Amino acid sequence: MTYYYKKLTSSDVDLLKQLLSVFGQAFNEPDTYQSKVPSEKYLGALLAKEHFIVLVALDKDGVVGGLVAYVLDKFEQERREIYIYDLAVLKEYQRRGIATHLILKLRQIGSELGAYIIFVQADKVDTAAIKLYESLGTREDVFNFDIEVKAEQ
Repeated sequence: MTYYYKKLTSSDVDLLKQLLSVFGQAFNEPDTYQSKVPSEKYLGALLAKEHFIVLVALDKDGVVGGLVAYVLDKFEQERREIYIYDLAVLKEYQRRGIATHLILKLRQIGSELGAYIIFVQADKVDTAAIKLYESLGTREDVFNFDIEVKAEQ
């Protein structure tokens, strides 16, 4: 089967909404990705920003996988990093090279944007993701901390 890969633009809000559904299914978190979907205006404005990158893999039925990444301008040198925030492929489409192809496309975009590295996090139990990322880059053992932000009363 042939897949079509696309970098989303501000006119691709419907495809971003499909990707949100893919993420909800793939991560088994439908409420996180579907219960409060932002407005079309918000998503269109987000897609228009240079620092926000969305790539999707499509077949004849629509979005089957994709990734969302952020470009981070560094301060210590004039360079950029790209952070893959989410990457998923529907279960029935896995093991077909789609995730690898998405990352390779992101690498091309990163080169065009002057990025020097792409980084991504993986859960320790997600062995498939870890294997994929190790095949493309160098593994670092780091800790990740979530620091909650509460609004002042």
